[in-house]
Amino acid sequence: MRNLLFIVLTLTLYTHPMRAQDTCALRISLLTCTPGSELYSIFGHSALRVIDQSTGTDIVYNYGTFDFGDPNFYSKFVRGKLLYALDREAFPNFIYGYRLENRGIVEQVVNLSCEKKRDIQRFVENNLREENRYYKYDFLYDNCTTRLRDILQPYTTNIKPIEMAKGMTFRNGIHSYLNKGQMHWSKLGIDLLLGARIDKKMTNDQAMFLPEFLEAGMDGAGTPNGNIVLEKNTVVTRNEEETSASGWLTPMVLFSMFSLVIIALSFVKRPAIQKGLRVFDRVLFFILGLLGCLFLFMWFGTDHKQTAENYNLFWAWPIHLAVVFILYSGRWWVKRYLSVYMLVMGLLLVLWRWLPQELNPALVPIVSLLIFRSWSIINSNVNNQKSA
Repeated sequence: MRNLLFIVLTLTLYTHPMRAQDTCALRISLLTCTPGSELYSIFGHSALRVIDQSTGTDIVYNYGTFDFGDPNFYSKFVRGKLLYALDREAFPNFIYGYRLENRGIVEQVVNLSCEKKRDIQRFVENNLREENRYYKYDFLYDNCTTRLRDILQPYTTNIKPIEMAKGMTFRNGIHSYLNKGQMHWSKLGIDLLLGARIDKKMTNDQAMFLPEFLEAGMDGAGTPNGNIVLEKNTVVTRNEEETSASGWLTPMVLFSMFSLVIIALSFVKRPAIQKGLRVFDRVLFFILGLLGCLFLFMWFGTDHKQTAENYNLFWAWPIHLAVVFILYSGRWWVKRYLSVYMLVMGLLLVLWRWLPQELNPALVPIVSLLIFRSWSIINSNVNNQKSA
């Protein structure tokens, strides 16, 4: 009898924690949504799912919402002042849109005590209050994914290094998705606007600004009770489709062909072609000046931290806007100006791979064209002076 009583007590004590965990009314999980086909969805998405059996609710908390109907939406977006907000919706409604877009959803159920899960539930519910739900969005450091990282991380003991993030810069991480989605023109646009600050290597924590990197981080995170991921499920399966080949007219192909055509035409001495090239030069330098002003505005005139320290200003000079009107005036200082510009462009090509900022390689033919056309303008002004 004593031995039997000992065995019963032992089994009771051993199974009590498991029974307490199993009878917990809360189930909390991280949802990771696969990338979509549009630029706004190419990096994927993260959300938090909370199932509360005591109330019979299945809610998804989403930090990635914003008011598109705001009359100042575009100006706020450009100036980096757009507010994102936490919102919630029923789980079936959340996954409906992802099924329509053929995007997968992976669920990681967290392995935490009832008390800790209740803390998380109270935290997100408090965040839903009108005075708490809004935050100023930052693509790298404060977005819908980093918010969930910051909620879950305090409950982890350690997170193993994310293998696919080793040695990566922020730009490398962004490029990996744009390359996979064959978004060559979007990649060029991002490389034009985002400066040297995104060329720093990411820490393990920083890498989790991307949903799939957060998913990998949680897979390798521990708690005092084991891995933080209790179970992992595929909630929505993405149907694999054959990816069509990307368009052949990439920025590199178009800019290379364009530059070669202009250089070839430069050697044609017909007056009509030379007159057309003069118009082209003025338009080209005017566009360069506008781009330079845009880069300066994004650096100093907005709240976007990642658009600062933009080395694209080495080839897009804002002062071109003034020079363009006297480009062929023959004035001596225009020749000096273009000579300095050629020198800077030459150094830019030589030092391209060693710059603190990774410039888009499709700009190489454009920079080469700028050197050649600057040289042609100088020679044209010299020849006109001799003729006079």
